[in-house]
Amino acid sequence: MNNANESNGVPVNASEKYDVRPGQSVELLKELHILTRDGKLNQDSRRKLKQVYHLFRFIEPLLTEVLSRKPELTLVDHGAGKSYLGFILYDLFFKDNARGDGKNGHIYGIETREDLVQSSTALAARLGFNGMSFVNLSVADSIASPALPAEVDVVTALHACNTATDDAISFALAKQARHIVLVPCCQAEVAAALRKHKGQALSNPLAEIWRHPIHTREFGSHVTNVLRCLQLEAHGYQLNVTELVGWEHSMKNELIIASRTQKPSHRAAERLHAILATLGLEELRTRFFTENA
Repeated sequence: MNNANESNGVPVNASEKYDVRPGQSVELLKELHILTRDGKLNQDSRRKLKQVYHLFRFIEPLLTEVLSRKPELTLVDHGAGKSYLGFILYDLFFKDNARGDGKNGHIYGIETREDLVQSSTALAARLGFNGMSFVNLSVADSIASPALPAEVDVVTALHACNTATDDAISFALAKQARHIVLVPCCQAEVAAALRKHKGQALSNPLAEIWRHPIHTREFGSHVTNVLRCLQLEAHGYQLNVTELVGWEHSMKNELIIASRTQKPSHRAAERLHAILATLGLEELRTRFFTENA
């Protein structure tokens, strides 16, 4: 006999104690190793779950906005890894608000590691999450892949490595995404260009900002995200730039939320090109492309 005080296989008081949301699939949380097999949550897992829910609070209004405009919803998660984000989004939103049958609500996870694609595919099948697909592709290759729809509503990329964050932006622009959610990572490309032209730049007093190696890395990281924001604004996106979690949890903490709500900004494009020229980064114009360049 089922206990009247139980919900989804976990006692209600335990759900409250462990900060698990009502309606959340406990089986999923166990599969993701957020909950232990006996339904317990340690301090590290509690912190992880809190961060995921915090990010969900940013993304949920974007998903709701899309469904207020059209009957179907498509989300692509780049650099999905074990697809923590995709599974949580599907469990908390898609399975109830987008029917969750894959017909009018679908999540695609893009991942280069085939073993993770296979394990995520198997988990989605076990949970009955029919509106989830996992594709073994690089972010760059996904832009032209027939495995993905021609248009996508929401694109996410959290800590996508190497140039994958910029490739995710290119993907979102090519797919005319309504919303883009980024936690940027791996800004080494700009830092490398700064180092490459450091000798020429030292005639400019501003080059002192990145003369020392540690400053080159930090300044390069900051400039990369500034250029990404200007690029998105140049393509007609309105931005909200904030922090994801407290600095004690992660140094890769910047959260960029972009929504296509306005005309392309010529001023943003001009500012972007001016920064590239000032810092000797003009070789990266194709990376941070705008509509007019």
